[in-house]
Formats: sequence, structure tokens, C-alpha cells
Amino acid sequence: MKKEAIIIGAGIGGLCTAIALQNKGWNISVFDKATALTEVGAGIVLASNALHALDKLGVGHLVRARGASVGRAEIRTWHGDLLVDFSTSEHTESYLINRGILQQILLDSLQAGTSIQLNTTLVTINQNDEKVEAVLSNGDKIVGDVLIGADGFHSVVREQLFGVDEPRYGGYTALRGICNFNDSNYATEHGGGFEAWGRGKRFGFSHIGQGKVFWFAAINMPQGIEIRKGERKKVALQAFDGWYNPVEAVIKATDESAILHHDIFDRKPIAQWSKGKITLVGDAAHPMLPNLGQGGAQAMEDAVELANCLSTPHPVAESLRIFEKKRIPRTNKIVTQSRRMARLVQMENPLAIKARNLVFQMVPSSRLSGRLRWLVDYKV
Repeated sequence: MKKEAIIIGAGIGGLCTAIALQNKGWNISVFDKATALTEVGAGIVLASNALHALDKLGVGHLVRARGASVGRAEIRTWHGDLLVDFSTSEHTESYLINRGILQQILLDSLQAGTSIQLNTTLVTINQNDEKVEAVLSNGDKIVGDVLIGADGFHSVVREQLFGVDEPRYGGYTALRGICNFNDSNYATEHGGGFEAWGRGKRFGFSHIGQGKVFWFAAINMPQGIEIRKGERKKVALQAFDGWYNPVEAVIKATDESAILHHDIFDRKPIAQWSKGKITLVGDAAHPMLPNLGQGGAQAMEDAVELANCLSTPHPVAESLRIFEKKRIPRTNKIVTQSRRMARLVQMENPLAIKARNLVFQMVPSSRLSGRLRWLVDYKV
């Protein structure tokens, strides 16, 4: 008889986990509070470690076909001086893709008949030595052999396991958008894109395939200041007035309705993800600042490793303990390094910025990329 897995959350982490477990012979039931499965307004970077995990899931070729290979990656000052130029030869494989397209690829890769129930929230969890039970908002009680919290930053599963913990503000807010953009200096055939660093501000630009560009603007400001719909494009243009071309041009090419605004948070790393037959993956387990581009990648790694651990002869609870022991040291390190990177790239002190930029200009790009090998060359 096939074992039954209950997955709370149908985002990228939840869908990757569902595919990984199905590939190991599990039956899957997925539940999500959303009324529709949509990922809008953003791109996602997939470094080689993410692509390796997607290959393990059997969907890597589909992602490559619909994403954009990174052939160019630069870091510049706000007025265009080159700090770092990562050529393709200096990089391991990396792709960019629209999150919505990635989600659809994952949905299409689930086995026919897979249960995904939307507009459903988790109320409580019960478990004993034999089974785990999810009590849902519609009154249903779903019984399985394992329950996986893939319900993101505001995870109900995490809260029920370990109580409430306060999010940590990253010190900056973000505006994000997707647009069609054709600039001869940054044509689609180059792939990739760049980041430009200023004083307490940063702008990133990336091709995500199919003629579209994803951009983000990170701006230091106090927590909780709302930038309302209808004002976001204006705020972005004011913040990046006079910056290196094509920063202003990309913002101008974006429809106001396509610009999102969010304050950026993470949570303090925790030393335990599992209790009994319940565990966490992705942002529910290790929400991180986006400065290393690893949020989605770590959820993908989690999915593959969790399925591997649950495929051993060990009891489920023991398998989950093995899973978290394998994953927690790596993900907690990435959470910590992502926060440190925020301090580096969002600097405001002019002297510190000058010193930082000088170091980046003097150190060979191969050496800089080499310091991230532990991150992107990892194979789950």
C-alpha cells in the first residue's frame, strides 16, 4: 500500500515536494489557502544547485526550455562604473524564469489525479504513533503518514509546531516589476543582466525569457511605509533619477499595474523543523532575505532531500530527524549570509561604499565567484 503525504501549501516548495514524493511512490494530497494558483509579478533566479534539484525532479529540461540562460552578469555603481563582470565561463549554469511559468511547469508535472484543494486553510494538526491528521477549515479531517508544512513565510504549520516568532525586517523595501524591454545594449540574446549599487539603494535587471525583463529596486527605509498602487512607478523613477542606463528606461517601460511593493523580511534561524510525523520545507522552515537568490533553490533542495529520506526503511519520525540534520546547517548558513550581504549591498556611508567598491574592482571576478562555490555547486 502506498504511503500518504499531506502537503500544506501549493507554492514552488510544496509542488516540488509533491513531485519528489510522487517520484518515490507516495500518494499526495495538497492544500492551499489561495483561491487560485498564481505566481505574479516576479522572476526567479535558478543557480546550478537549483537546476540540479529540478533535474532530480525530472523537470529541469522544461525549465531550461522556457527560461533564459544567464550569459551576462555585471555589478556596477549607480552611475555605471563596472565593479564585477561575471562572464559565462566564470559561472556555473544559471537560468532565470518567470515564477508563474515555473509554477505551471511544476503543476503540469504532477501525476494525473493528484489532489490539490484550494481555498482551504489548516486549523489544527493531531498525530499519534501511527498517523498524522490535518483538520481543515471546511471540516474535513485528512489522515496521512507524514504532514509537510510548505506554507511559506507565514506558515501555520510552523506556528503550530514551534509557536509564534517575530519576523526580522531586512532594513529595506522592494519594488518589483516585469516588462517587455528591447535595448540594443541589453538585448535578449545576451541573457542575464546586472545590478547597480548606490547609496542605500540597489537596482537589479534580468532577462527571464520570452522577451521579458524582471527588475527589482531595493530602497532603505523604515518598516511599514506603504507605497500605494498608482504611485509605485513614480516613486521608483524618483528614487533612481539619473542612474545608469537602462535603469530608468526599464522602469518607464513597466505598466504601473505590474509593479509590486513589499517590505523585505526573514526570520531568525531555528534548530529544529520536525516534530513526530510533521516537518517544514522552504520558507516555512528557513525564510531568508533574497540577496543570494537562494529562497526558491533551497525549497527545491529540501524537496529532493526530504523524498530521499522518506524513502529509507526508517520510521517516518526518524527519517524527518535525518532530513533536518542534513538540511539545517546549510540553510541556516544561507539565512545568515543573506543578511550579511544585505548590509554590504545596501550601505549608506559614502566612505564605506568607496572602500567596498574599490575592493570589488580590485579582486578578480573568478575569485569572487569562487567564494560562492559552496552555495551554487551543491548537489542534493
